[in-house]
Amino acid sequence: MDFADNFQIIKIFFLTVLSFVITIIWTPALTHFLYKYKLGKTIRDDVSAPVYSRLHQKKSGTPTMGGVLVWGTVLILALLFFYLGKLFNLEVLSDFNFLTRSETLLPLGALIATAIIGLLDDFMNIKGIGPYGGGLKIRYRLLIYTVIAAVGAYWFYSKLDWDVLHVPFLGNYEIGLWYIPIFIIVIVATSFSVNEIDGLDGLSGGTLLAAFGVYAAISFSQGRYDLATFCGVIVGALFAFLWFNIPPARFFMGDTGAMALGTTLGIVAMLTNTALVLPIIGLLFVIESLSVIIQLFSRRFFKKRVFLSAPIHHHLEASGWPETKIVMRFWIIAAVTSAMGLIIVLIDKS
Repeated sequence: MDFADNFQIIKIFFLTVLSFVITIIWTPALTHFLYKYKLGKTIRDDVSAPVYSRLHQKKSGTPTMGGVLVWGTVLILALLFFYLGKLFNLEVLSDFNFLTRSETLLPLGALIATAIIGLLDDFMNIKGIGPYGGGLKIRYRLLIYTVIAAVGAYWFYSKLDWDVLHVPFLGNYEIGLWYIPIFIIVIVATSFSVNEIDGLDGLSGGTLLAAFGVYAAISFSQGRYDLATFCGVIVGALFAFLWFNIPPARFFMGDTGAMALGTTLGIVAMLTNTALVLPIIGLLFVIESLSVIIQLFSRRFFKKRVFLSAPIHHHLEASGWPETKIVMRFWIIAAVTSAMGLIIVLIDKS
């Protein structure tokens, strides 16, 4: 391994640790702001979600919007090293810049765009705006995901001239315009799924940390060092977020975090051309969204519930599992499935 590779490893770990430290430092200020202005989550009423309401009524009023910590830190570090290198014309500062057009501009843009929309959704929830005081309806969220995904698909297809889909162990296939709908499906499905898993203290943060950690390794193995650094910075911020989000949570991630990180995860999967491995890496996200779809389908057409409550983590909670047991076991599953995905990618690459 030469000096250039060693430096890239140093860069990734240095910025990951710096991300953790910065997030830890400014968390008290955000926490004070959230509690001072009573920006707490509204728990849905008994009629719309009786099981969920019974299980989580004690959490009503807990501040949301905690996802600001993650995307805020990522944005700060991306812009900091991008402009410091230009301002002081120092090579060492430029070397730590990870904001590039080919690797990180799109995922960062998508992260911030969806974070702002999620922030609006969280605010609607706090103010009791929307169906049952729960913010945006699912159909509107799906529409937003689709619009953002369409922009990303256009960027990939037109700006990056990308229409290749990699099938593990079989090779690359040029699929032309079919790349656009496939891109949209991947982004919408991932965004929806990550949003659904954000329901227990520490659950979304831990599962996302495993996924982005593995994608940092995948990106590095492909020589996409800036993308690996970008994922590392997200991991560092998520570690700090979890410090305050483990049960009992000081605040929730909220849609400003879940929507943004779900969309970004899908885009990173497309950038690394591992979209078909993503369902393995994020198997829990798939299971969570499937449980919601099955529940909605069964209630609509058969007037029956398959689960006591959906997504499935609420079913387990309603079945008597303690919240901490669900979260920690899901963390373990996320770590294992992420490792499985990494193994598949590395074997396929070799």
